[in-house]
Amino acid sequence: MKIALVAPVFERVPPKRYGGTERVISYLAEELVRQGHRVTLFATGDSVTRARLVPVIADSRRFDSRRPEWLMYQTMMLDQVARMAGEFDVIHFHTDFLHFSLARQLPVPHLTTVHCRLDEPELIPLYRHFADLPLVSISDSQRLPVAWAGWQGTVYHGLPADLHAFNPDPGDYFAFVGRISPEKRVDRAIDIARRLDKPLYIAAKVDTTEEAYFREKIRPLLAHPRIDFIGEVGEDEKGQLLGGAAALLFPIDWPEPFGLVMIESLACGTPVVAYRHGSVPEIMEDGVTGFVVDTQDEAVTAAASIDQIDRRLCRRAFEQRFTSRRMAECYVAIYRRLRQKHAAPAKAVLA
Repeated sequence: MKIALVAPVFERVPPKRYGGTERVISYLAEELVRQGHRVTLFATGDSVTRARLVPVIADSRRFDSRRPEWLMYQTMMLDQVARMAGEFDVIHFHTDFLHFSLARQLPVPHLTTVHCRLDEPELIPLYRHFADLPLVSISDSQRLPVAWAGWQGTVYHGLPADLHAFNPDPGDYFAFVGRISPEKRVDRAIDIARRLDKPLYIAAKVDTTEEAYFREKIRPLLAHPRIDFIGEVGEDEKGQLLGGAAALLFPIDWPEPFGLVMIESLACGTPVVAYRHGSVPEIMEDGVTGFVVDTQDEAVTAAASIDQIDRRLCRRAFEQRFTSRRMAECYVAIYRRLRQKHAAPAKAVLA
């Protein structure tokens, strides 16, 4: 199939450091190419891919100190997609809702993966207005606030099977990987580690919008000698950190649409202690790949018992459910259904 993938311009594909959406787009693009599809990636010029790359801007906007208006470049990219639309069998958008009005005018089938949370009330009118557009959710829980939208299926994120190595012999520390923000609750992770007197390594980015929160709420907690704030890390460093951990702490306090770090941890064989929010009950198998908890006391008890989890079962769960091969196969099945549906009216007219 001739497939177009449309990425945001804020970050390159794949990202140098943090960036879940762009990382998933990269894994999908490379796997589709591996499976023999003709893939065109609309992304920033500094992106790295085996697909045909169509850029409208040389570099991603994230690390540009001038921070030029990224929406301007995203608009230009979407116009380029529309101009080239006839070259593709299907166009797969990963650009939130910016393309919705354009997508209705396209002459070929299209699909949008929704990567963001959907429980914000102001999103309801938007998704009602575009209820006819075909969408994919990244977890079943994500779509619940707009269950009536044009869902074509749920496709869980996937990683290359060889991205992270299985480590059967972890160290005696916990890891927290992600963003520093109130909903990610790194303060809970710190509390768990302190109550169990375990080292905690925090590999996390601090957005400019969260600098005050970090300074006022989190930085004072980092004075403890067993808490080590590493900052934002790259893919290799992340794999080493997760693989060597006794457990990943994922004490979120929001309806996380997916939580990519959970499957990154499972790929290493590292079990997860996670709060029961959003996609967690779908991704985790309580008592098998870690523990799903509801309170801080339960989280502490779970973390103290983490050696009861067989790390081989964590890796097995990853291989069975969360590889990029499986993700790509699920998307291709949806692409084909959309193509058949798109072709049906034309056949009816000809008849």
